Amino acid sequence: MKQVIVIGGGAAGFFFAINYKEFHPQEEVIILERAQKPLQKLKMSGGGRCNVTHACFEVKELVKHYPRGQKALQSVFARFQPGDTFDWFEKRGVALETLDDNCVFPLSNDSQTIIDCFLREAQKLNIQIRYQTSVTDFTTIGDTFEVHTDQGVFNAHKVMVATGSSPAIWKILAKMGHSIVSPVPSLFTFVCHENGINALSGIVQEEATVSIPALKQEGFGPLLITHHGFSGPAVLRLSAWAARELALSQYQFTLQINWISKPFAQVFEELKSLKQNHPKKQISNAISFNLPRRLWDLLVQLAHISPQHNMADINHKSLEKLAQLITSYTTQVVGKNTHKEEFVTAGGVDLDEINFKTMESKKFPNLHFAGEVLNIDGLTGGFNFQNAWSTAFVAAKR
Repeated sequence: MKQVIVIGGGAAGFFFAINYKEFHPQEEVIILERAQKPLQKLKMSGGGRCNVTHACFEVKELVKHYPRGQKALQSVFARFQPGDTFDWFEKRGVALETLDDNCVFPLSNDSQTIIDCFLREAQKLNIQIRYQTSVTDFTTIGDTFEVHTDQGVFNAHKVMVATGSSPAIWKILAKMGHSIVSPVPSLFTFVCHENGINALSGIVQEEATVSIPALKQEGFGPLLITHHGFSGPAVLRLSAWAARELALSQYQFTLQINWISKPFAQVFEELKSLKQNHPKKQISNAISFNLPRRLWDLLVQLAHISPQHNMADINHKSLEKLAQLITSYTTQVVGKNTHKEEFVTAGGVDLDEINFKTMESKKFPNLHFAGEVLNIDGLTGGFNFQNAWSTAFVAAKR
């Protein structure tokens, strides 16, 4: 009986194993997982809910959510995209729901539902799962593979590498002759030590634009102020697109924030109109642009405007300064923190060495890859899981 070894018991590994066994029922499939339990990253994802995919069904639009891997994924998504993900899970009894932001979760709102589905399917298909089994090396022996682990040696005619961001596996692949793009963090939060801002911890500004002028990069969406700086989708998107440049800067850079994603001229005109229409109103009570009160108070203070001043008493220069603070507030970022729900790395196996019609190595026949072990990473919102499902499915169907 032919034997297939899957290195890594995560999302991509299980998805490949289940689909491969369905397409090739006569072959034996073994998953090698170094942990005591499978799918622990999946279990923690999405705050324990698992953002399975994103309801984006046009391939040209879907690939725009991947800072690295866009071109390669076009052909992959043409064969398995979010619509297919919906069908796959629902055919196996897992109902999915789409939220207003197009993020997709199991209807149960519990990632354990996805884990139970995978384990149930694996058991039904007689897929072996070897826990607490760490791969120490693997080599080609003629047309086959010899996979060395701390629990013994496995022989296989096909190997799937689905370990995610694994320095140990990348080291083995590099030794074999594969090129590895040096990994750097992606999807991280920004550390900022600014007393005024840090005191506003917990505030979410829904439609903010954050940018790094020096890199001409920006991110849009909800912005969360934390005890340590900034988080939320706007920051995570920006961190993904600028991952490599920010690593080179050692995460020291100037961040610019447009709190309401409106141009300066428009905001300045609205403030002048507010002054004209409500001259006797105290600026502390003239909160505009749906800004949270605490944030408004801070911006007024930074504009050197007394909160007791009536609108009529505020001069042109002070209004101009307030408009600038609303649309181009600048602060210094001094470091990064890992986003608690995301563990994504930019880097991995060089995409030029992969045949994306089969997810097979161009250097070693029958050596396949899926998920984040490759130099592919997506934005937050279910895109990294979709990469895992799609690349694993294409490899399995070969």
